[in-house]
Amino acid sequence: MSLVFAGVCSHAPGITGRAHLADPAVKDEFHAQFHRFGEALRATKPDAVIIVAAEHFANFFMNNMPAYAIGMADHYEGPIEDPQWLGIQKTRVPGNAALSQRLIREVMQTVDVAYAEEWKFDHGIMVPLNFLTPKYDTTIIPVNINCQGPPLTPLHRAWAFGEALRRACDQAPERIALVGTGGISHWPCTPDSGKVNEAWDRDFLDRWCRNDRAAMLDYTDEATYREAGQGGFEIRTFITVAAAARGRGEVLHFKPIPIFAVSCTAATMSVE
Repeated sequence: MSLVFAGVCSHAPGITGRAHLADPAVKDEFHAQFHRFGEALRATKPDAVIIVAAEHFANFFMNNMPAYAIGMADHYEGPIEDPQWLGIQKTRVPGNAALSQRLIREVMQTVDVAYAEEWKFDHGIMVPLNFLTPKYDTTIIPVNINCQGPPLTPLHRAWAFGEALRRACDQAPERIALVGTGGISHWPCTPDSGKVNEAWDRDFLDRWCRNDRAAMLDYTDEATYREAGQGGFEIRTFITVAAAARGRGEVLHFKPIPIFAVSCTAATMSVE
């Protein structure tokens, strides 16, 4: 088995960019658990980390919006945002084009996926890496699921994508970690920014921790938009990780932090 770690986490830009505006005790508690998440990942000694994120029109726009894309380069750069705004300095992140190509070829056996040899990382990847691989010395394979521009991939297809990623990882000799980043409920770039639906978030996390496929796939985009905002569409990254890991989840941290505009989450899942 080559998948050695699985988990999910928030990626909101305020986690680093507005850290100084948060209640210090609340911020410190979350950051400590985020670092704990990173320590657990690094303890598995992965050769590469697949980051399944939902990027924000940094690389893909409505003139070319793949449902799924995987990076296939030997290095990447980020953040694409202003470093002063995000609180993360620009850096080069190592990739592995040959490994990416092997994974892509296997995923393609069941799921059509785009690939990109150039990729500028935005906060969806850089905020998690700030805590998970703070030295930026671990091979990263970026994956994007379109959660921005409808029509969005159906949830059952996000599950199938996770299954394809797991199959690809299991056929690789490398030790691979898998991290999904996103939501959960949030209303970014709207007058409701900072609003969260804690009850909805807790219910989704319960379904995720139980790895209840039917319950996770039961959401409609209309209901998610109404109850969890457009940011709620990012549950696709969490669902992909659940499908790949096949195990049960443990929440390390969950707490709405309005100044970060999201319920700040870090959770791991056993790999079965």
